[in-house]
Amino acid sequence: MYLFGASGHGKVVAETAESAGMKISGFIDDNPALINVWDYPVLREIPPGNPEVFLSVGNNLTRKKLSARFPDLNYPAIIHSATSVSRRASLGEGTVIMSGVSVNADVRIGRHCILNTNSSVDHDCIIGDFAHISPNAALAGDVKVGEGAHIGIGASVIQGISIGKWAVIGAGAVIIRDVPDFAVVVGNPGKLIKFNEIRT
Repeated sequence: MYLFGASGHGKVVAETAESAGMKISGFIDDNPALINVWDYPVLREIPPGNPEVFLSVGNNLTRKKLSARFPDLNYPAIIHSATSVSRRASLGEGTVIMSGVSVNADVRIGRHCILNTNSSVDHDCIIGDFAHISPNAALAGDVKVGEGAHIGIGASVIQGISIGKWAVIGAGAVIIRDVPDFAVVVGNPGKLIKFNEIRT
């Protein structure tokens, strides 16, 4: 498996894969200053032969664009060994679940998502493709997170809430009302401060 993206996020993905016993052949990154990350070589292009590739890029929109650019690659999911993931949860290709994450019954996680360190996703939540649940964020039961949404570090979302596509929830926010598409919401309780202009 090759990790596409050799940033700090890529390093955490690498250690997540290592914990799961997955073999890493190297990184792929266009930064000419990067020759190696630890003992792994950094290549400039995806090698031939249709290898497994994981999009180890933290930016949600960039992951979407890369997956569209390379639609035929084999994208594995990566689950850290130190997690609690319900056997009744489902997750899509290219998704990473990092150390300390809790995923409960009947959660559905889309493609190329990030469930970051110590986040918690309770029963019946639906996480859309390319979403990012940041470290220590907590989703109560039956929360719906739209495509590309970013739930900030330490944010809390009460049960039954819908977070729109490409919305951003600020660090430490407490979300007690539905959040529309492209909205940026911060504070306790969460307050809408603007809408992002994102071309997906």
